[in-house]
Amino acid sequence: MSLLETQILIRLTGELRLSMRRLLQDLCCELQDDYPELASKLAFPTDYVQFLSRAMNLEHLSNWKVVGWIEALNDFVYFLDIWQQWRGESDRREFAEQLFAECQEKFFENSYLDELFPKGKPQVDGLDTRLARLCKRLAEEIAQEAVWLDPASAAAWCRAFKTLYWDVPGSLVQNFEKAEEAGTVPLGVAGDRCEAPLALKRALVQTAGRATFRVDAQEIALKAGRGLFPVWSAPGGQAQWHWTVRPAAVALCTTHGAVTVGSTLAYGKDRQPQKVVRTDPKQVERIQRAWETIHDAWPEGHEVLALLTSYIVPLNAKGVVSFSYRHRPGLSFINCFERDNLDLIDDLIHENSHHHLNLLLRKQVMYRGDHNQKIFYSPWRRNLRPLRGIFHASFTFTMGAMLFERLSSWASGPGGSARWKKAGLTARDLERARFRCLEEVESVRYSLQDLHHADHHLGWLTGSGRRMVGQLTEATDQVEQSIASHRKAVLQSKFGPALRRHGKELQQARQLFGPVRLGEV
Repeated sequence: MSLLETQILIRLTGELRLSMRRLLQDLCCELQDDYPELASKLAFPTDYVQFLSRAMNLEHLSNWKVVGWIEALNDFVYFLDIWQQWRGESDRREFAEQLFAECQEKFFENSYLDELFPKGKPQVDGLDTRLARLCKRLAEEIAQEAVWLDPASAAAWCRAFKTLYWDVPGSLVQNFEKAEEAGTVPLGVAGDRCEAPLALKRALVQTAGRATFRVDAQEIALKAGRGLFPVWSAPGGQAQWHWTVRPAAVALCTTHGAVTVGSTLAYGKDRQPQKVVRTDPKQVERIQRAWETIHDAWPEGHEVLALLTSYIVPLNAKGVVSFSYRHRPGLSFINCFERDNLDLIDDLIHENSHHHLNLLLRKQVMYRGDHNQKIFYSPWRRNLRPLRGIFHASFTFTMGAMLFERLSSWASGPGGSARWKKAGLTARDLERARFRCLEEVESVRYSLQDLHHADHHLGWLTGSGRRMVGQLTEATDQVEQSIASHRKAVLQSKFGPALRRHGKELQQARQLFGPVRLGEV
């Protein structure tokens, strides 16, 4: 079976949608049956969330925003359960220690650990207050997002339940995780947003962006001070926006839907998110050209890219690599400013490969038992990583090696020079693509040996994990055979010293760390 088997991915995407719908319905039932007191205390709109779940388009249930929203709801129910247990817990120190360990292992992509244990240790004092604060934050964010995923459903819910109005605490501050600008309200699932008038933005500064949305049977308005400012209304059933709507930039239209580009996430000198700003159209054009290059050079890889990546956030961050989130499939943060055109192509495939593997891991358990131990040397990060990190790296960088090999072949064929230039790539980029291919093959080979050891000596891989390692090995073999004819030229080029140095570093790492023995874990 090929790593790029799209029919399997299409089937898994369909299964993801159904599983998200089931999860959403189950979570609503849990809130009603198991946590009604806490949900009521937090004014959480369980009835509306259940109402929205019935109205939601099935295709949207694999969208990055909707999946992220449901995952946040899942986290909310989890922490409600923790909070409820905490209230009746006798041994609170042990409870805090277990919660601290669980947050370290399960929520490494979220801020929950820092919110609950800001001192970096399982502190008991004040944990009840911190749990309450976290649950309140999640409740408000989930409710606000639920309203704007489908404003018409929010108004329809008020009509159906004869609710005079419903006040939803909200915030219009910038959101770094979803790259939402300050003073804007995100709309639907495509990345569109509506922007508050300038005078209202200034007024929101006085409240640090905090506001309340009032929903009734015909309208959604923002409460600011004593005023009500309509945002959306539907007089006579005809939807009308009272703020300026800014559609997300459409970079491409594929057989699997539109690929849109959101606002730019800018970092400061401390490598921390600083602000969200409008995206320069030139960056949209660069993304479009990189995408089209992948389409022309590697059609099989492009098919998977078009299937799994739907929303791109340009990243303006010196020294920060592109990234994505497990709980937001299809959303890729791509560093467009510090990276050149070849890097941009590579980053699109790399983040898509994370989406690819995460989709597979939703269906199959491929590894277990590692307890998040950092014991395997990573050729990419040059430090010790847990099995999970090595598994992801081996998968994504195998895809990178395949990409670089295809780019090399594409440039070498008839008319390749003209195609390469049209793609915004240089002769040096071709040398670098071949070097990167050889470098990634050596790195992946190193980690595949560790994965083999984790399987046969530690018993940490399942049958699905073993089959995946076999596929990665087969793909790496094919890439190595195809790129072998360029190895001598690369060694003689300006990239030769780096390739030799890389090989020596891997040899030294193997001697230093070796295969991990069972008695050492």
